[in-house]
Amino acid sequence: MIALADTGERRKASELAEDLDTSPGFLSQAMTPMVNRGWVHSEPGRSGGYRVVTPLEEVSVLDVVEAIEGPTDATHCVLEDRACAGGGRCAMHDAWAQARALLLRDLAETPLSAIASPRRSRW
Repeated sequence: MIALADTGERRKASELAEDLDTSPGFLSQAMTPMVNRGWVHSEPGRSGGYRVVTPLEEVSVLDVVEAIEGPTDATHCVLEDRACAGGGRCAMHDAWAQARALLLRDLAETPLSAIASPRRSRW
């Protein structure tokens, strides 16, 4: 979204993928959730491409992470591949829960616009 917002214009998937040093297939997978949420408009066809339609100020870093990766799982144990809740809490549970809460709060409070400026020169 940041790379799209930089120009404000529609960009072909192949050009955008090249600028981001990724494959068009991976780009498509990452863009689909953003298109589904209405943050990005996708125009199919030879002359099509992607265009950002939601201001970066209105989308948080957490919004994007969860759009692509799915909701964060507060109950998943960081030490073992299992739920970490109730009587089966691991030794890291309380420390991890506090750190996780702070991280999620910070990501939710950080709009994409806050991280766009220093990175825009890359694109």
